[in-house]
Amino acid sequence: MRKRGFVFLLILIIIQFHTPSATYAEQEMPSMKVHFINVGQGDSILIETPLERTILIDGGPPEAGDTVVNYIKELQINEIDLMIATHPDIDHIGGLINVLDEVEVGSVLDTGKLHPTRTFAKYMNRIRDLQIPMTIAEKETPIEIDPMISLDIWNAAQPLTSPNASSLVLKLNYGETDMLFMGDVGKKEEKEIQKKHHVDADIIKIGHHGSNTSTSMSFLKEVDPEIAILTYSKDNTYGHPVPRVIDHLYEIDALIYSTAALDSITVETNGETLIVNPQMNPIQKFVEEQAG
Repeated sequence: MRKRGFVFLLILIIIQFHTPSATYAEQEMPSMKVHFINVGQGDSILIETPLERTILIDGGPPEAGDTVVNYIKELQINEIDLMIATHPDIDHIGGLINVLDEVEVGSVLDTGKLHPTRTFAKYMNRIRDLQIPMTIAEKETPIEIDPMISLDIWNAAQPLTSPNASSLVLKLNYGETDMLFMGDVGKKEEKEIQKKHHVDADIIKIGHHGSNTSTSMSFLKEVDPEIAILTYSKDNTYGHPVPRVIDHLYEIDALIYSTAALDSITVETNGETLIVNPQMNPIQKFVEEQAG
C-alpha cells in the first residue's frame, strides 16, 4: 500500500507544477520564493521576499558551504540582507562560514547561545572580523525586513536550555500563506508554542530532521499543514526521519517533500496559491530507485 501511495503522491506533485502556471499572467501580487536547499544532514533555507529582500536561515554542515554559496550565486543574488542562525549546532551554522566568506551579508540574527566547538568559534570570529551587525533574537519579536511579509520569532534561547531547545522557531506569513520553520526544537517547545499561538500553517519545516524528539501528533493536528518539508540525508546515521513522524504525516494527509529524495525544493507563492518545485524530477527519481 505504501508504494501505491507514493506513486499517487508523485502524480499530485506534477499536477501542482502545471495547473497554476496559467495564472501567472493575471497575478498582481509579487511572488515570494522559499528555497529548502539540499545540504545533506542539516538545514538551509533561503527566502526571497516579495520586495526582493533576501534571508538565509542556517547553512548546513561545513561541507555544504560551497553548495549553499553556489545555490545563492546561481540565483544571481549578490547580498544576503539577513542571515539567521537558528542555533549553534554544526549542521546548521557550519556552512555559514563559507557564505560569510563569499557573499556580502548585511546583518546576522543569532540565538546568543554559546557553543564550545571550533565551528562556532570560526563562525563568530568571521562575523566579528567582517564587522557585520549582530542582533540577539528575542521570543515574540517580529523581524522587520519587508513590509509585505510578517516573520515572527516563536521560540528563542532561554537560560539553561540545550541548543536544540533554544532553536529559533519562525512563523512566516505572506497574504493567505503561512509557513512554520521549526528548527530543531522538541515536543516540550512545541507544546509551549501551541499554548501561545494559533499554529495552523500551510507548510511546516519538520523539526529536528524528523527525529523522535519532535513532531508530536497533537502539534501536527493543530498545524494541519498541506505540505511537510523534511531536511535530512538519505545516508544519515541517526535514523532520521523516524517512522512515527512519517506515519503521523500520512495520518493528517500532509504531502511530504524531502531534500533526501527530491534534492532542493522551492516553494513559490503570491500569497494565495502555492507552487512546489523540487529540483529533481520526482517521477525520474522513482524510476531510478525501482531500477536500482
